[in-house]
Amino acid sequence: MARRIPGTGKPAARRAASKGDFRPSRDDILKYIAENPDRAGKREIAKAFSLKGDDRVWLKDVLRDLQDEGLLSKDRKRLTRAGSLPHVSVLEIYARDADGGLLARPSEWNDRFGEPPVVSLRPSRNGPAPGLGDRVLAKTFPSDEGEGPAYTGRVMKVFEKRPEAVLGVLRQADDGSFRIEPVERRQPEMTVSRDDLNGAEKGDLVEVEQLSSSRYGLPRGRVLQRLGSLTSEKAVSMIALHAHDIPHIFPPDVLAEAEAVKPATMSGREDFRDLPLITIDPADAKDHDDAVHAEPDTDEKNTGGVIVTVAIADVAAYVRPGSALDREALRRGNSVYFPDRVVPMLPERISNDLCSLREGVDRPALAVRMTFSADGKKIRHTFHRVMMKSAAKLAYRQAQAAIDGAPDDATSPILDTMLKPLWDAYAVLKRGRSARQPLELDLPERKILLKPDGTVDKVIVPERLDAHKLIEEFMIQANVAAAETLESKLQALVYRVHDAPSLAKQESLREFLATLGMSLARGASLTPRSFNGILAQVEGADNEALVNEVVLRTQSQAIYSPENLGHFGLNLRRYAHFTSPIRRYADLIVHRALISSLKLGSDGITRAEEERLEEIAGLISATERRAMAAERETVDRLIAAYLAEQVDQTFEARVSGVTKAGLFVQLPQYGADGFIPISSLGDDYYHFDEAARALFGSQSGKGYQLADHVEVRLLEVAPLAGAMRFEMLSEPKPLPGSKRSYHKSKTGRRSRERASQSRGRARR
Repeated sequence: MARRIPGTGKPAARRAASKGDFRPSRDDILKYIAENPDRAGKREIAKAFSLKGDDRVWLKDVLRDLQDEGLLSKDRKRLTRAGSLPHVSVLEIYARDADGGLLARPSEWNDRFGEPPVVSLRPSRNGPAPGLGDRVLAKTFPSDEGEGPAYTGRVMKVFEKRPEAVLGVLRQADDGSFRIEPVERRQPEMTVSRDDLNGAEKGDLVEVEQLSSSRYGLPRGRVLQRLGSLTSEKAVSMIALHAHDIPHIFPPDVLAEAEAVKPATMSGREDFRDLPLITIDPADAKDHDDAVHAEPDTDEKNTGGVIVTVAIADVAAYVRPGSALDREALRRGNSVYFPDRVVPMLPERISNDLCSLREGVDRPALAVRMTFSADGKKIRHTFHRVMMKSAAKLAYRQAQAAIDGAPDDATSPILDTMLKPLWDAYAVLKRGRSARQPLELDLPERKILLKPDGTVDKVIVPERLDAHKLIEEFMIQANVAAAETLESKLQALVYRVHDAPSLAKQESLREFLATLGMSLARGASLTPRSFNGILAQVEGADNEALVNEVVLRTQSQAIYSPENLGHFGLNLRRYAHFTSPIRRYADLIVHRALISSLKLGSDGITRAEEERLEEIAGLISATERRAMAAERETVDRLIAAYLAEQVDQTFEARVSGVTKAGLFVQLPQYGADGFIPISSLGDDYYHFDEAARALFGSQSGKGYQLADHVEVRLLEVAPLAGAMRFEMLSEPKPLPGSKRSYHKSKTGRRSRERASQSRGRARR
């Protein structure tokens, strides 16, 4: 009897070879992956089809081909059907079926996969009860039914409903009447009478509730709250908060609970107050959640070694599982940072007071003491629940100036006893980092400086100092120590994971490098060292920025997960966020796990939390992406508003994205992006060369490539959307690589275009 494929009931396809064994067909593999989302790694697939030896090599090649063709996607170490839902998804409930059951669609969906799939939500006896219009976090399962919804789902959490208020800008028409121009285009305009303006003036950003709707004409609304002028930073960031449903006002019970908290005592703690730990932070930091100390190791067996202590604010002592503070912190997931305001994860009573490691003040902390050998390898580490007292509060530039020979009144007394030992320890840890070879991308970060009125003053690239790198490396090592300790105690935790680039992205990078005359071995398991080798080849060359950009876009996105997949970018086998529990919920979970596993108190992780780690990881990964999008959009809107008065001006720019529709360009001076439609590039007929990340003219062979430096003219600005349109002034340059790779034959060209669309590479 023929062997059956697990999960499908179908016989496996016969292998072409004459051994008489069986190999599954491509359709069998795709069906198995769709029906077994929890068992869809290469190892599980091989086991399901009883593949061994050479058959496993064959399977690896088939899976790579399926990814290259866009039929499979890689989610961490699991494979999924392209266009399929992740096993844990955020859904929006939009309708009921004929039997009254709830139907949902994914809240985020890539249009290149067609219409979003429908999920039929199962009722839950003990779980949350969602309704129409709710957003939920749910586990999804491919449906066994031949007709109807493609998935069934089980609700894990119901998100708080969005407020009914509409965010918009108050405009005044020529006849004196007032209208609301909504921020979100899908919402209708509204009229507002003078009696309902609530003090708002034209040009103000306002929250409005709809009072009535009419069959004819616009609905009528009333201003609930005036948020300020659209040109102010507060108003612009408020757009992002509203658009992404980010909580920014603490409920009364959360604030009351924070005010009622009593300072921690010495009970159950070691006394570290005599250890001269110091904080080194940005000059404008309002809270200080990490402190550091270093000294030489006096053990004769570890000559040249160092002992580094990292102490982190003990947030778990104040934010207990299941409390109002804890529920709000999980709902926010993380703090959100805008140019001149912070939406914190915890109230100021906790983040800026009780948990801020202030100079000369007793503060509870969770500390890790790590011993390193002279070559920078960690030999051992121990965790301690302590009471500490910061010996000094320093800014990065202040600490660096002292080391560079310009100490001030604060750093001069501690230069030899505290600062130099830190820099000596960093020199040791750098040796270990160099041996580890994490990914070394040169990606400068820009910072917006604002005027007192909240508008843009200028954009700068802060200098990257050794002081920054020192703190960063100390924190990385503390994070590793936390993950190692919890694993050794068999304690469940939330890891910070960063998967290797997918096979499809590797192939895309390989094609791109070929256009530059560089090669990347096929089938080789790429490591950070591999990418560093690529970057070293172009260091100082004209295409250095281009290659750095493409290598960055090859990388996967880091997420939180209860499953350890390692951290590719840092080249670490295990990694967990431990060092910022004031601003990241993931770190608070790790603190609680350490407290429980090391028996450091009764306020550690609970059994209920351990059972919800998959849900918690999904939630905080989503809030992190939400925060990043809100921060980016706020910067875009601020810059667009600032440049609105400079229409028709010319700028130096860099090509930041290439698509079939045109070019995205970035103004390095501001870090802002705009678009140049392909139809406006000139008389030549331009083609999109995906491999070379370029547009080139079919007649001239000249064009524009990712990372090119160009001159552009600003034609149009939409401040509310943060969008800008430019005109290209620079002439196209010769692109011989693109011309050769594209002009093979018309048939080959169409084939490559179809493959490009199915894989969806190089999309912005």
